[in-house]
Amino acid sequence: MAAERLTRIAGVGIGMGASLAALGYAGLIAYHRARYGEVVAVNDDSLLLDRFIPSPEVVEHHRVRIAAPADVVMSAARRLELMNSRLVRAVIKARELALGGQPDERRHPAALIPQMQSIGWVVLAERAGREIVLGAVTRPWDAAPVFRSIPAGDFTAFREPGYVKIAWTLRADPLGENESMFHTETRVATTDLETRKHFRNYWSFVAPGVELIRLAMLRPLKKAAEKAAHQAAA
Repeated sequence: MAAERLTRIAGVGIGMGASLAALGYAGLIAYHRARYGEVVAVNDDSLLLDRFIPSPEVVEHHRVRIAAPADVVMSAARRLELMNSRLVRAVIKARELALGGQPDERRHPAALIPQMQSIGWVVLAERAGREIVLGAVTRPWDAAPVFRSIPAGDFTAFREPGYVKIAWTLRADPLGENESMFHTETRVATTDLETRKHFRNYWSFVAPGVELIRLAMLRPLKKAAEKAAHQAAA
């Protein structure tokens, strides 16, 4: 009898936890839908993203202080193996299940920048040892979205209806000889009003997952860059 009672209590607890999680996620969806297009300007010294998406509808910006020179941080960022993160894999899997997509079975490089290029992203601009900007256009709500490569010279003016333009930067600003502030910023703009409506609905659901992926790269990057800096100094 005691075991049955404990089982019932556990079941109620699990059910309440799931309900609270669902309510919390529903709140995030409502928040992102209501705030869509209300972009908060990020005050920094980089104008590279402004060249490609000067008037974004969505901005995601995260940063972390790293005890390593900027060039060491950028080298570590380029080599980062993001798919090693369980959280990243879980977010991607959840998206596949929600949209009915299939896993990408193709072989891709493990390092971040070559991996992104292998699926269609283009290097739009770069400052050696300081910043790299990647971009692509896509229909992200498709079950298996294709990232279409648009050359840097054509990216800003691209207006083909039905697409979402995405530009993503990795940047390290020196704070001293052996310290940097690493930034990752993503900007999004749609090419027409109907696509904007469609993407707003999609973004409301996936924004929390996208934010988790961006945050997931900061800790391993900090660890890898600081380890490389320590080894170089030894």
